[in-house]
Amino acid sequence: MAKKKSGFGTNIGFELAAVGSAVGLGNLWGFPYKTSANGGAAYLFVYLACILLIGAVAMLSEFILGRRARANPVSAFKAVSPGWGWAGLLAVLIPALIMCYYFLLGGFTVKYALNSFVGNAGNFQRFAANTGDVLLHTVIFALLALAVIRSGVRAGIERWAKILLPTMLVILVVILCHALLLGEGVADGLAFYLRPNFAALSGAGVLSAMGQAFFSLSLGCGAMIAYGSYTGRRVDLLRSTAVICLVDSLLTFLVGLAVFPALFHYAAVSGAAAEELGMGGIGLLFITLPLVFEDMPFLGRTLSLLFFAMTAIAALTSVISILEVVTQFVLQRYKVFRGRAAALITGVCVLLSIPVGVSLGASLNGGAALNIFGRNLLELLDMLTNTLLMPFCALLACLAVGWKLDTAAELSRLRPGGLGQSGLLRAMLRYGTPLLIVVIELFGAADIVYPMTGGARRFSADGLGVVTLAAGLVLLCVLLYFARLRRRDTGDNRVEALLDEQEAARRLAGPERGWYREEAQVDHEE
Repeated sequence: MAKKKSGFGTNIGFELAAVGSAVGLGNLWGFPYKTSANGGAAYLFVYLACILLIGAVAMLSEFILGRRARANPVSAFKAVSPGWGWAGLLAVLIPALIMCYYFLLGGFTVKYALNSFVGNAGNFQRFAANTGDVLLHTVIFALLALAVIRSGVRAGIERWAKILLPTMLVILVVILCHALLLGEGVADGLAFYLRPNFAALSGAGVLSAMGQAFFSLSLGCGAMIAYGSYTGRRVDLLRSTAVICLVDSLLTFLVGLAVFPALFHYAAVSGAAAEELGMGGIGLLFITLPLVFEDMPFLGRTLSLLFFAMTAIAALTSVISILEVVTQFVLQRYKVFRGRAAALITGVCVLLSIPVGVSLGASLNGGAALNIFGRNLLELLDMLTNTLLMPFCALLACLAVGWKLDTAAELSRLRPGGLGQSGLLRAMLRYGTPLLIVVIELFGAADIVYPMTGGARRFSADGLGVVTLAAGLVLLCVLLYFARLRRRDTGDNRVEALLDEQEAARRLAGPERGWYREEAQVDHEE
């Protein structure tokens, strides 16, 4: 049987796919509103430093785990030590939880793009309350992601990354150029964004920048382990890590360069004070920016279409990576054909997104349906994954590479000729980056349990419940792994390559007679 290669075909394809995973909704609204609250350029400088100190090192750790094992996250951590496989199961659970609300938010971006010429101003609460409309656009968005994943790594993820990322960049440049030419208020927006105000940057702002740098690179959710597993030895992971971090930072910077001039122009022509623009949280993306676009002369609604199309693309490239993590594990562990594994996972997550949508719609319209621990389900899932579980999972990846593996040998394999003797990089893998992630984790948990209320921090029983739930999910992964997976084969990319060949043969031969193949002898390919 001819061996079929599975994985990225080109270095640029891998890098674009990883950038697509990194650039998502957090870059388009999380970064601007956090920057606005923490001293503009002062926040930006700290953010870029954290990309280097935390993001790049943690990303490299995940790439090493993936390529070393050439397998899904469970098998990748098992390859480090059989007792560490539960960390891989956690890396599969996290993206599954994220998809339950990311599909929903992706549906919002599709709705806003399609509705641009009708007008999106004031539409957020009404749309969120219309469960049928929300579900329709959620399904549309999920089917787009499914169409990419079912085509495979090379024909699906890599091919569409080469199309979608350049398209997103072109749209961003068009919006940026228009924003800079708006006139009144633009200079104030640029000054706010580019002139550092370190007096406004508190300790909480520094921690926010650390967290934003971490989350903007899609770390701690298995995506970079999965993508790393599909790279060949000719891919320079050190160079790729630098390129991915640089491009992600550049795109994030350009988003701020487009958003702040537009916001301050709107404030100048509307008479609203900048602090009244509602730049905090999800409101910036779905409430404030639609008002800005509709108030723009000439091309406002066209720019709204372009912006929300760009946002939908960013959401799509991100959700593709997390859908791939779960799909990779299911097809390799249970030998399910890729298309069917992806369809099953997508269907389950879309169904689970329905109560999330109902809870969000009720919350935005003054209700409390399906709230847990005083939060709607979207807030709860976002807090569980982004604030608590993802940093913990990335910490485990750094510890696995820094302490369980021969770090010098692993670094030398990345680039022969002394990299393994780099004391600084080894120190960051072992001590520096793990310590910084621990700071993010502890302060994130403390902020949940002791939130700022009435100008002072007060104990929250609901917050303690959220942290306890996160700890319970970690414990669940530990129990499931040792009960069901520790002594079982959890698969690798060789199994996936053979399944791809069988699926191709099935399509040629006609209808298939089963969902999976029990066992298969797979030729090893390096």
